[in-house]
Amino acid sequence: MQFRKILILTVLGALLAGCQTMTPEERRSVDEKTCLSYGFRRNTDALATCLQRMELDRRAESRAFRYGNDTMLWGWNRPNTLRR
Repeated sequence: MQFRKILILTVLGALLAGCQTMTPEERRSVDEKTCLSYGFRRNTDALATCLQRMELDRRAESRAFRYGNDTMLWGWNRPNTLRR
């Protein structure tokens, strides 16, 4: 029984440690590395466009997640269906 409690606490600790958010600087660095891996070059308009699109995609995903999980939105805007 003691082993089970220790195991549960260890697993919970590992899960919580994985829930760290990225700072804006870290996110920018990761995005820049991604765009550079696509073949864009530093200090070009194409790289800036790539970074901008990644940020816009991130914001769109955030909005979709936020509105997609809104119970009021689902409750009022869902089409009515009749089943027989």
